[in-house]
Amino acid sequence: MADINLKEVTLIVGVVTACYWNSLFCGFVFDDVSAILDNKDLHPSTPLKTLFQNDFWGTPMSEERSHKSYRPLTVLTFRLNYLFSELKPMSYHLLNMIFHAVVSVIFLKVCKLFLDNRSSVIASLLFAVHPIHTEAVTGVVGRAELLSSIFFLAAFLSYTKSKGPDNSIVWTPIALTVVLVAVATLCKEQGITVVGICCVYEVFIAQGYTLPLLCTTAGQFFRGKSNIPFSMLQTLIKLIVLMFSTLLLVVIRVQVIQSQLPVFTRFDNPAAVSPTPTRQLTFNYLLPLNAWLLLNPSELCCDWTMGTIPLIESFLDIRNLATFIFFCFLGALGVFSLRYPGDSSKTVLMALCLMALPFIPASNLFFPVGFVVAERVLYVPSMGFCILVAHGWQKISNKSVLKKLSWVCLSMVIFTHALKTLHRNWDWESEYTLFMSALKVNKNNAKLWNNVGHALENEKNFERALKYFLQATHVQPDDIGAHMNVGRTYKNLNRTKEAEESYMMAKSLMPQIIPGKKYAARIAPNHLNVYINLANLIRANESRLEEADQLYRQAISMRPDFKQAYISRGELLLKMNKPLKAKEAYLKALELDRNNADLWYNLAIVHIELKEPNEALKNFNRALELNPKHKLALFNSAILMQESGEVKLRPEARKRLLSYINEEPQDANGYFNLGMLAMDDKKDSEAEMWMKKAIKLQADFRSALFNLALLYSQTAKELMALPILEELLRYYPDHIKGLILKGDILMNQKKDILGAKKCFEKILEMDPNNVQGKHNLCVVYFEEKDLLKAERCLVETLALAPHEEYIQRHLNIVRDKISSSSFAEQPVSPAGKTSGVEGDKIPTENVKEVRSEPRPTQIIKPSDNKSQSKSNKLLGKSTDKETPHKTTKEIKEIEKKRVAALKRLEEIERILNVFK
Repeated sequence: MADINLKEVTLIVGVVTACYWNSLFCGFVFDDVSAILDNKDLHPSTPLKTLFQNDFWGTPMSEERSHKSYRPLTVLTFRLNYLFSELKPMSYHLLNMIFHAVVSVIFLKVCKLFLDNRSSVIASLLFAVHPIHTEAVTGVVGRAELLSSIFFLAAFLSYTKSKGPDNSIVWTPIALTVVLVAVATLCKEQGITVVGICCVYEVFIAQGYTLPLLCTTAGQFFRGKSNIPFSMLQTLIKLIVLMFSTLLLVVIRVQVIQSQLPVFTRFDNPAAVSPTPTRQLTFNYLLPLNAWLLLNPSELCCDWTMGTIPLIESFLDIRNLATFIFFCFLGALGVFSLRYPGDSSKTVLMALCLMALPFIPASNLFFPVGFVVAERVLYVPSMGFCILVAHGWQKISNKSVLKKLSWVCLSMVIFTHALKTLHRNWDWESEYTLFMSALKVNKNNAKLWNNVGHALENEKNFERALKYFLQATHVQPDDIGAHMNVGRTYKNLNRTKEAEESYMMAKSLMPQIIPGKKYAARIAPNHLNVYINLANLIRANESRLEEADQLYRQAISMRPDFKQAYISRGELLLKMNKPLKAKEAYLKALELDRNNADLWYNLAIVHIELKEPNEALKNFNRALELNPKHKLALFNSAILMQESGEVKLRPEARKRLLSYINEEPQDANGYFNLGMLAMDDKKDSEAEMWMKKAIKLQADFRSALFNLALLYSQTAKELMALPILEELLRYYPDHIKGLILKGDILMNQKKDILGAKKCFEKILEMDPNNVQGKHNLCVVYFEEKDLLKAERCLVETLALAPHEEYIQRHLNIVRDKISSSSFAEQPVSPAGKTSGVEGDKIPTENVKEVRSEPRPTQIIKPSDNKSQSKSNKLLGKSTDKETPHKTTKEIKEIEKKRVAALKRLEEIERILNVFK
């Protein structure tokens, strides 16, 4: 075996870069969404051990919906990408390209075991540029193939060094091979097939046996004519070690999947559920079809499921001829490689092994898989194909007559394949371009029509998306998912009647429950979402809430472990004012998934509804333990701490609000509540800063405007409060508390009695029974020296609030003035100043609403369950009323108490409104 040199490495790396540089500008598409964007195992907050408990897509291996694809080392590399660049796709694509270059270089070293230097380089170049690899290289999830291939080839190379002088066994390479096989298998399952290739290599290459020689030796042994040769005993020992190690890996793998095969449906792989002989004929036809894709990769498709390849239901189907020719050709090569000695037969044999053995797990011949054809699983088999082509080219080019022609043809193949690969990469730029390119190849796959619709739906282009979803229902009328997509799109277009009809159609296609038979074994678990979607649609009608609840319970009866049904039912029960039953639903969901931060958040909301703030805070904290960046948990737990009134909780509340604004820098509510905390802590300048930031983000932020004005009033900056109040009243002219505060400032600071009078009269126009406004208008009359009018006004005010002692006291003062008839004296105000803003603060209308998230696992409350503001309750007694005999110091002290009480009371109501 010749070593590879720097020029060869540079050539191969340069070719890979030239073919795949544009893949760096592609996004996350197709399966990347589930494996990368939606996979929480990539996040640093997820414990590393979880990677070894979940499948490739982040689903626990114990769950029935798991695909049982156990590739923790591949997910670990995704996690490293996330650590450096989070969800920026360029780094993921760059690493894939590097891995492909590494595989190509290692493959060159493997080729040199069986080919000359020139042919080895050609085989490696063919492998590097082959268009069939775009799915494995440009598709990020294809990294499983790349990583597995690296360790697959490394294991094989290690094993080739296990033969020592005089046919002795060198155990170190064998031990390393076993370790590398295990690592390859942890990257992707097909890595274990390298053991078969090592066995073939040992018997037919390292020991030089042919099939006739093996048969002769075995025959002589069994007839007792000879003993087993020492070299064969050595070989048997090595094979036994390899097979035992493989068996151990298989046992461990079976334990990992808990002895359960993944659940697939006829939509994923129609032939898998077809009767005999349709199943066998179709699966056998897939072998020449895959070989044709290697030979002629002109029409590539990202998805070959559903109706892409029609079933072969008869022996008379012309496609059976392709199957027959393929097996004849394969058999001829097999006989040649096993029967005859020589380097050529050995090369052909190893090429066939590389083509066949790694493909067995995806062949459907021994167990069904979740696809019909997948281009990325041809990544390793293409190595054998490239060796076969390079070996054939070597034979032809050795003939002087065909030498120039062979070089021309080879150059054209490599060049056209490279161009095809470069062009194909652009198909993976976005989901829309990928699925549209697939539809050009295959129009009989409803999944492709659905996926184009999804891509358009993500762009909010619902009208166009609907056309593709409807086409999917025409291509595959019994596709439940297609009808669900149609229903969802109608709902997005506010065509609820058509949406309900589509959901009902999807529901009618669901198989009937058969006692004793698992429901999920006959249909994709996600199709049960038809009950969720239909219930979510009809529960918008208050008269149909019970009907929606029945749909949720029906879904649960079909699958007691259907977590989303419990979550959605919990939301509905909250809407139906049944918090105890909602609590039961969420607790059941938590039994199924205790590591779901959103579920703990939802349970916290239930405890708030049950008036159990301590329990709510515990559940908020649990959610934040699982996801420290859970935005709604950060915000609402901080509000709950603030509302509790416990001073010791304020630092933690502030810390959480700071984390919240870091996650949501454009949400004015975070800054506003930081301002409220600062006001609680008497940090006036900090409170002013936060309030101004909130107003900058949301100019009409009612609560921020009012409380900033209140802050200025509280800190003897009343004149600064006036422009803020003007702005508040421009947006909200009927803001009673703003009018009262403005009138108070005009009366006592600006001495603008007429302006104050207009404010109080406007309040009474909106609310004739407003005690504060009416009392303050009485004060205005007194300041205008109209004592009789002031008396009548106070009498009317006392009738509205007969138990308010301060009104009676002020009325007595006015009557004393009238009876004394001392009008020449300077009148004394019964309150010294107008009564300030009474009651509590104005409720925050734009405070973060407890509502649903887009993804099922993040729903907090139903999106149609809008929070409602509580009515403002005016307290009958004011803390800011004063008698004429109060000193200036006492007046200031009472004013401080007034604004403090005002601020605290409004904050309480604002907090309550958050959880309404």
